[in-house]
Amino acid sequence: MNNLTNKNSGPPQTGYRLDKANGKLFGVCAGLANATDIDATIWRIGLVVATLLGFGLTIPIYLAVALIAD
Repeated sequence: MNNLTNKNSGPPQTGYRLDKANGKLFGVCAGLANATDIDATIWRIGLVVATLLGFGLTIPIYLAVALIAD
């Protein structure tokens, strides 16, 4: 007998998808949180820190993911 239960009612999620329902701007960080099981707040803080430290590609990469994904 198997006592394992499935948390999700649908098929397992494969790949990355934007999470617009739980997202703040485009759902990029919320989608990353769903894909990696890391809290979306951590992704958002990391994005802000990377932007403030001068990594100039964070904003264009964020926008590219927002426009291309989903």
